[in-house]
Amino acid sequence: MAGGMDLGTSSKGGKKALDSALNLVPFIDLMAVLIVFLIMSAVWTQLNRLQVAQSSGSEGPDVEKVPVRVRVTETSLQVSAGPAQQPALTVTRDANGRLAIDSLTTQLAELKRAFPDTSAVTIEPDDAVKYDDLIRVIDAAMPSFPTVSVSPAS
Repeated sequence: MAGGMDLGTSSKGGKKALDSALNLVPFIDLMAVLIVFLIMSAVWTQLNRLQVAQSSGSEGPDVEKVPVRVRVTETSLQVSAGPAQQPALTVTRDANGRLAIDSLTTQLAELKRAFPDTSAVTIEPDDAVKYDDLIRVIDAAMPSFPTVSVSPAS
């Protein structure tokens, strides 16, 4: 035998054979189920992807648009368009504890009517703002401003 390993196939001494048959059918079934699960979960992660850009602070040289910003803190939402600031909105929550965004949506829609050429908004959350609140603010901004960027609060 190659390598000097005794497989137990000789008839001396009445040894039993050491090789055994492996049943590969359960292994193949398990692998098929895992592959289907991984493919489906990969599709779901692609569907739930949110298109948000990170703010670089500079736009093209020819762009003369009013920068719209939403400053998000735990207690207020401050919307500004260029140097003009809108009245601060007090954070309110619904019965489920989620951020109420109706007044923010209304304020952003008014800004869009005032500045129709502007299509971008920058959201500046404080460090203490919950991720769920940030997503709700992004959802409120997207109907009026399709280009949403998130940058740290200054």
